Amino acid sequence: MRIRDWDDILQEVIESDVDPDGWRALGGDRQRGLGEDLYLAHPKRGTFQLKTYAKNPYQVEGVGARIARRVDDDVEPLFPTKESSSGLFGVQQAVDDEDDAKERFKRAQAVVETHADAPTTPQALFEDIMDALESPAYGPMEFDHHDRPEAVDELTETFADAEELLDAEFEDIIDEDVERGFY
Repeated sequence: MRIRDWDDILQEVIESDVDPDGWRALGGDRQRGLGEDLYLAHPKRGTFQLKTYAKNPYQVEGVGARIARRVDDDVEPLFPTKESSSGLFGVQQAVDDEDDAKERFKRAQAVVETHADAPTTPQALFEDIMDALESPAYGPMEFDHHDRPEAVDELTETFADAEELLDAEFEDIIDEDVERGFY
């Protein structure tokens, strides 16, 4: 397991070249201290863990790692499904240029207009918007902004060695930032 900056993990997700709607996410507050734990999983890419915190309103800091090469039978049920999730997530990639931005906007606008004129579901609208925006990863998500879902605790226990290493690295980042902030 190689610990990297959280942005590097998201870049790996973006570049993974797997079906974008196969991703699932689970997250919540860290067990102890500042920040959040986030797990991302895809059957063909494995399981990733991110530890992040908002340094300020414009900057997020954190670390992450690929903690499993595949999603096995013990881990798979811990992640939400389309039917059981309380929310959705999508990873977006910056547009290359103004022409690309205009093209994505036109496609998204067409999707919204089409869904406005036909019976639809929120899930179908979300999936069509993610496709129009060329999202490299999206799917069901369970995230608690005020606590930790039980499944996050179970993943933390399942990957206890990875948790210990990531937590130590993450604490170093927080200590450095907080220490620097008080000088």
